[in-house]
Amino acid sequence: MKRSRSASSSSSARKRVAPLVLLALVLAAGGASAQDARVAEARREGKVVWHTALALDSAQRLATRFEQTYGVKVEVHRSGSERILQRVMQELAAGIKNADVVNTSDTGHYVLLRRKNLLARYTPAGAERFADGFRDPDGYAWGWRAFPIVVPYNTRHVAGADVPHTWKDLLEPKWKNRLVMSHPGYAGSVVTQIIALEKLYGWDFWAQLAKNRVMLVQSIHDPGRTVLSGERAAGVNGADYGLLYTERRRPGTTLAAAYPRDGVPLIFSPTAIMSFAPHPSAARLFTDFIFTREIQQLLADGEGLYVAHPDVTYPA
Repeated sequence: MKRSRSASSSSSARKRVAPLVLLALVLAAGGASAQDARVAEARREGKVVWHTALALDSAQRLATRFEQTYGVKVEVHRSGSERILQRVMQELAAGIKNADVVNTSDTGHYVLLRRKNLLARYTPAGAERFADGFRDPDGYAWGWRAFPIVVPYNTRHVAGADVPHTWKDLLEPKWKNRLVMSHPGYAGSVVTQIIALEKLYGWDFWAQLAKNRVMLVQSIHDPGRTVLSGERAAGVNGADYGLLYTERRRPGTTLAAAYPRDGVPLIFSPTAIMSFAPHPSAARLFTDFIFTREIQQLLADGEGLYVAHPDVTYPA
């Protein structure tokens, strides 16, 4: 009995599809096998040493999630960006090579580290889909997160026409002894802000601001805390993520933020693997992990950060 043309065609199609399905299964198995091997090697190495300028609570939560997922310990060293670079360079000078992954909010650090051949080339999984500002065409330092520098203020002390609408508004004499700012010797994001405003208004901007006797604090998050406490009315800078981002959305809070009309510095905070990383497999596994949609979404939802992953959605 002859088979119909449709039956014959269907049989032929199945014969063509079957090898493709088999190939897909083989490739998937190969990918899973490679990932299993990487996880096994990372576990053999035992840990990853992570230097980060991310807020400590967030860094610890992320580290715990990685440990629960892969069974690899994360040794978190949280500090300001400038202190991180200083520590890494001082350790190297002493012959100590402990750092695996470094994340700071001063992009100039990565230029310096690469010139000294201290960065390893590595492309995180899915990096081809990252937005341009987060990609490194040379494959060394990838933008992991970004945040704006804004002017935090306390609504009990600043309201209406007194709210600063430009950076130059902060130069007015009425702000004398009422301002606070983070220290550029600690926070890398402040270095970027200083350079940005120097390019916009010249160094005279900072000379004039000094006349208002600005209180200096350490972290980029400290101006928000100081303003919220009422110790100062407003901040020359504040990172609009973490405390400032979450607190100013809390009902009844007195903490608010102004976005100056003359420009808001957007701070990119890259991450990179050190060329001398003592735990290279764990470092690569950790780097892939922090760029997953799940982790990037957590940073956007919980911290108000802008992130590299294109599928992340942002709160209203």
